[in-house]
Amino acid sequence: MKASAPIKEILTTLHKKYGLVGREFEVENLVHCVRTGKHVLLEGPVGVGKTFLIAAVAELLGRAVVRVDGDSRYTEQKLTGWFDPPTVLKKGYGADSYFDGPLAQAMRNGSILFINELNRMPEGVQNVLLPALDERKIEVPRIGTLKAKEGFTVVASQNPREFVATSHLSEALLDRFELITLTYQAEAEERDILKGATTYRSAANDALLEWTLHFVRATRNSALFKRGASIRAGLSLYDIAQEMGGKWDDFLRATTLAIPTRVELSEEGLEQGVQKAIEQTAEQIKKKSRSP
Repeated sequence: MKASAPIKEILTTLHKKYGLVGREFEVENLVHCVRTGKHVLLEGPVGVGKTFLIAAVAELLGRAVVRVDGDSRYTEQKLTGWFDPPTVLKKGYGADSYFDGPLAQAMRNGSILFINELNRMPEGVQNVLLPALDERKIEVPRIGTLKAKEGFTVVASQNPREFVATSHLSEALLDRFELITLTYQAEAEERDILKGATTYRSAANDALLEWTLHFVRATRNSALFKRGASIRAGLSLYDIAQEMGGKWDDFLRATTLAIPTRVELSEEGLEQGVQKAIEQTAEQIKKKSRSP
């Protein structure tokens, strides 16, 4: 697809080729920002499709992507570039002994630098981005100034600030980004996501699909959970329960496998424990449905 393709054509391809459900507004905003060379920050909870959206849009726009995953142990040199000690001993400091990091690579090639979970990066690493975002250049020690080729853009994602192991981005860094917020989708759209992702694997189990849908959505509104389950958690829950037989007892068993690692309990939930919190939420679902 041409990089200048109309938005409607891009959306149609995303829906047909990638199975995207909804997100028209967010896709349009992302495409407009990337096309105008703006740096973009996508914020939203785990499992709402931030990474998928970035990868799919970049591919449709014909843009190469260099990916970095946020980590509290990540270093400034790993992001920008480094000198290889054995090569330095043989040839000294110079272009032959220097290796580009993801930032330098994206700048040289005019690519999209995708930083997954930017707010998990140490503050020092975040600060290295400032000249690249602002002036589109970085200073490489002993090498010189590296200027970004046209097309260089940084697209980053972050989980909400209240998530564990995340930090706040500085005002200076935030000022260089346009913000696109992704929230959990409407019930009808999440139902379509489940249907689209599960029916190709086996015959549809409508009852199981509804239990799954209402369960993950219930965790987001329950006082027992500080952070509820995403539709991605729902996909795992459905698959495991269906493999077990697809009945109500199978669904209950599957919740103990698919949910504990994908939720965070509130203080009230911690008093009961994760298994009790899950069981209580499932019982609420059972009362609202006709289980076989």
